[in-house]
Amino acid sequence: MTTQRLRVGMVGYAFMGAAHSHAWRTAPRFFDLPLTPELTAVAGRNEAAVREAADRMGWGSVETGWRRLIERDDIDLIDICTPGDTHREIALAALAAGKHVMCEKPLANSLADAEEMADAAARAAEQGVFAMCGFTYRRTPALTLAKRFVEEGRLGSIRHVRAQYLQDWLSDENAPLTWRLDREKAGSGALGDIGAHSIDIAQWVTGQRIEGVSALTHTFVTDRPVGGDFVGLGGHGDAANAEKGAVTVDDAAIFSARFADGAIGVFEATRYALGRKNAMRVEINGSRGSVSFDFEESNVLNYYDATDDAEAIGFRRIIVTEPEHPYVGNWWPTGHGLGYEHGFTHQVVDLVNDIAAGRQPSPSFAEAAQVQRVLDAVEHSAQNASTWRTA
Repeated sequence: MTTQRLRVGMVGYAFMGAAHSHAWRTAPRFFDLPLTPELTAVAGRNEAAVREAADRMGWGSVETGWRRLIERDDIDLIDICTPGDTHREIALAALAAGKHVMCEKPLANSLADAEEMADAAARAAEQGVFAMCGFTYRRTPALTLAKRFVEEGRLGSIRHVRAQYLQDWLSDENAPLTWRLDREKAGSGALGDIGAHSIDIAQWVTGQRIEGVSALTHTFVTDRPVGGDFVGLGGHGDAANAEKGAVTVDDAAIFSARFADGAIGVFEATRYALGRKNAMRVEINGSRGSVSFDFEESNVLNYYDATDDAEAIGFRRIIVTEPEHPYVGNWWPTGHGLGYEHGFTHQVVDLVNDIAAGRQPSPSFAEAAQVQRVLDAVEHSAQNASTWRTA
């Protein structure tokens, strides 16, 4: 590992904090990086909890306020792993202080905030300070391979995009109220939480921007227990406590879309699809071929080549574990698949390489703001009887 360091300060230490911590620790041990990430400090409001998290996840020190991270001279990059309502303030302060920024998705809770953040990031980039948004599924080797196929022209002209993100952790009506169900903290529900990933993947793989949508959103359960056993993202409500709080976000969103270069798409995001745990799916049909992907089989890309001989034509199942495949050569022997956490490691690898090279990492805040434009258009369309809305 190089002796040059990239000293990281992370805000938040729960689900995403754990995933990011694993990535910062792991990346320099499997990839040759021009800078060695250093887990310098982690911040959280609960001192006892943040100290326990720091010890468990390998952080060198703790702070009980994110502003202190930004003030420290021994931190080069701020990693934001907090709910969406905090992203804008932290990111703007970090960029103003000359710190690189890694921010979880969606970029913000409103389009206005996202555009302000994108403008600030563009100005910072002129000074060699870079910002990136964490749409981590881009770093899944099978999806990166799908993008490569599109760029090589193997699919021809893109005609159809079909994208779903299906989970079921909210299907129990007695699951407790969490911050993800509070519009003030989360911005939106399934739409922003998981639908944002589908929007980003669809635009990134095809290379086409979504320019308009017609949408429908729905909330199936309008109030939930305020207490209970919190397990994973959900849990079980407290049966002995009758107190409930209002759910103020969507439970599901569906929309049709038109892409700038002529493709059309259909999208669905829900946390009520019983039996689907993390089915982030996309299928893209072109004039010469198709690709399809489901994260529940994350090491597989299905590819159809319309130029194959009629005798042997059909979808082929590519096991994306060969050293020639994106990112894979730094991991295990052929056939030994990768998992959810590897995307975060690949994200760190790309971010560190870009910072060291003085180039803008992707997805930039500008790209993330484009996803926010689509989210905003979906919500406005759904609130106005599914009328067409420009994104």
